[in-house]
Amino acid sequence: MTLYVIGLGLCNEKDITVRGLEAVRSSTRVYLEAYTSVLMVQKERLEAFYGKPILLADRDTVETDSDAILHDADTQDIAFLVVGDPFGATTHTDIVLRARAKHIPVRIIHNASIVNAVGTSGLQLYNFGQAVSLVFFTDTWKPDSFYDRIKENSDLGLHTLVLLDIKVKEQSDENLARGRKIYEPPRYMSIPQAVSQLLEIESLRDQKNLASKTTLAIALSRVGGDANDQRIVCGTLEELSQQSAEVFGEPLHSLVIVGKRLHHLEVDYAQEYAVNKETWRRVASQVYGCALE
Repeated sequence: MTLYVIGLGLCNEKDITVRGLEAVRSSTRVYLEAYTSVLMVQKERLEAFYGKPILLADRDTVETDSDAILHDADTQDIAFLVVGDPFGATTHTDIVLRARAKHIPVRIIHNASIVNAVGTSGLQLYNFGQAVSLVFFTDTWKPDSFYDRIKENSDLGLHTLVLLDIKVKEQSDENLARGRKIYEPPRYMSIPQAVSQLLEIESLRDQKNLASKTTLAIALSRVGGDANDQRIVCGTLEELSQQSAEVFGEPLHSLVIVGKRLHHLEVDYAQEYAVNKETWRRVASQVYGCALE
């Protein structure tokens, strides 16, 4: 039989493909990976629409107990559901490799993810470079390898998609050390916090890669959601940092650092969402060298 790794898309229970829905309904067990990203609806709505009970697969299940997911997959169909596209996180590559090692057939059913849906910002997909993840800083841990990737993209004039951290079913250091299964409330990084962290690393690196007043960025929220849910906000890093969290809508959030290979159509399209249209066009023209009409 088969392990199906099925992309759910970006928003709700109806974003699954027809092929994916057929695979879910043919499966004996259905798992929902529930920590690299989250859907905008509760699993009960998925269960009602799919007509199947769903088992939540948290980090421990996926990373340390994958045998439970793969159990009997050589004789039964098993569905593993992933928000967005199946290969949006390396975790999902790992479970495919584990299935192959057990000689379990695997079928991948793709769907939309933020990596292609980011085009809703008006930026052209072939002008994007490497995507990066930005994690929550702590007093003692401020990983900054993302900065090098942003700079590499910037040197080529390419846009950078920055995926903002989420913390779902995370344990405090104390509870982790004591082996207590007590979890912290979910946390989602906001756009102002992301900008603050980016500029903090810029101040430490001082490589003139990110400038608060002259680096353009586009904030995205709940891409693929209903018109009242999806938000797009453009501006300089400084402008975005000065907006209240409510301006950016509910999580999940992403941020795009605009590259210097900026086309005038990208500027025209995105200005509809600009904090200040005049500033948006002025920086695009004077700093980015974009020829505007």
